[in-house]
Amino acid sequence: MKMIKAVLRPDNIDAVADCLAEAGFVSATKINAFGRGKQKGITVGTIHYDELPKTILLIVVEDRQVDSVLKTIRENAYTGNFGDGKIFVSPVERVVTVRTGAEGL
Repeated sequence: MKMIKAVLRPDNIDAVADCLAEAGFVSATKINAFGRGKQKGITVGTIHYDELPKTILLIVVEDRQVDSVLKTIRENAYTGNFGDGKIFVSPVERVVTVRTGAEGL
């Protein structure tokens, strides 16, 4: 299993989540955050915003599903501008349901 963590623009997150749900990936966690990447913030007039709003989308999938999820996220989060986001893929060793103690997805 893999955890996919996508740090995206908040205005694109609903389109990404909807497309993931349509593709059958219905379980996801959204976290509101602030951050900056290579663009080092943004300047509007005389005001510099060092940290910009972002949304983190967390989803755990089987290894064979990773490429499909990455493609869906990239297609729906892309604007072509700095700050579109980053996607991180990490291994998941174990998943346990709190209520039942069942293991696995």
